[in-house]
Amino acid sequence: MAVVRTHHYSVDPADLDELIAKRAALIQAVRAAYPGLANTRLTRLEDGSYTDAWRWDAAAQMQAALPATQLPEARLAMALVHDYTASYGEVVDER
Repeated sequence: MAVVRTHHYSVDPADLDELIAKRAALIQAVRAAYPGLANTRLTRLEDGSYTDAWRWDAAAQMQAALPATQLPEARLAMALVHDYTASYGEVVDER
């Protein structure tokens, strides 16, 4: 069953373009190293913070990819964000 890991964070507006570029590099690195990343979605919320949802085909694939947080691309992207939290959940309905 598919799962989604959702990251919530803030980024300084001056750093947004750099974050998007570093995030793209991170996504590419994760996909090269770990199977199962189906899609990602970065959303700016009303308060100016962001949610970054990563949908995985299976919970086991997401769990196997947790070491990706130590990839150099992850460290470069995460250096631009603050007030970071993450959670994950099982997809129960998708249309």
